Amino acid sequence: MMPLPDTLESAAGLDLHMHSTASDGALSPRALVALCHARGVTHMALTDHDTVAGLAEASVEAQRLGVRLLPATELSVQWQGMTLHVVALLPEGASTAMREALAAQARARIARGEEIARRLEQIGLDDALSRARAQADSERPLGRPDFARALVEAKLVPDMATAFKKHLGAGKRGDVKAHWPYLSTALGWIHESGGVAVLAHPLRYGLTRRKRGLLLDAFATAGGESAELISGFQNPDMTRDLARQLQERGLHGSLGSDFHFPGGHLAPGSMSPAPRGAPSPVWCHPALAAFAG
Repeated sequence: MMPLPDTLESAAGLDLHMHSTASDGALSPRALVALCHARGVTHMALTDHDTVAGLAEASVEAQRLGVRLLPATELSVQWQGMTLHVVALLPEGASTAMREALAAQARARIARGEEIARRLEQIGLDDALSRARAQADSERPLGRPDFARALVEAKLVPDMATAFKKHLGAGKRGDVKAHWPYLSTALGWIHESGGVAVLAHPLRYGLTRRKRGLLLDAFATAGGESAELISGFQNPDMTRDLARQLQERGLHGSLGSDFHFPGGHLAPGSMSPAPRGAPSPVWCHPALAAFAG
């Protein structure tokens, strides 16, 4: 297997942000790795929300197919009253402290799911918790996509996009805020595990450029090393501007599709190209040397 290039713009066959049925993805960890292999992805990270439960299964398939798998998870955190996501790239795996923290995150997700169900029942989704559980088809903590699929199945909305627009998106009735850890706390867990912290999809939070800069400042001050320059498909002008913001703060750039399910516009390894002169890629961080090859 060829080592990864030392620039983002020449990277190919790599995806550092994807989800499986261990959280809110539609494919099992094994099936996701197989799809990555079929699509020519040679280096991948499995970044399920607040869990590493899918990594053992994914690792077996990755070894069988010759795909290089980076252990990871996507942590939910809070900053100035906002919910943010931080991808924890964990080349040494999750430490005991990290696993205990993930167990607490799972309990928070369970409580959040119960409250989402209660609220959706008030708008007509009868037996919301059981309906969402049937959509998840597993015992993992439920997420908003499970409830979105339940709303579609109950014919209360025509599709998942409408479910989020009307009931589950930011500020809507089903947008339940959980008591996630502070940004600095979560970064402490990552570093205690020997990992690298990556701010997920910074262009998706609806922030002004100035507020995004403040977030990147806080992230870097807390020890964050990287941010996703590319998350799926995005506006090239905004991507170039984000690249400048990362370079100004000495942050590495990362990239990923944020793939959840087949049939949508995203697929493993499918995303916008990085601009010329992009910041140093996250896999150039010393902690990820073995992964980069």
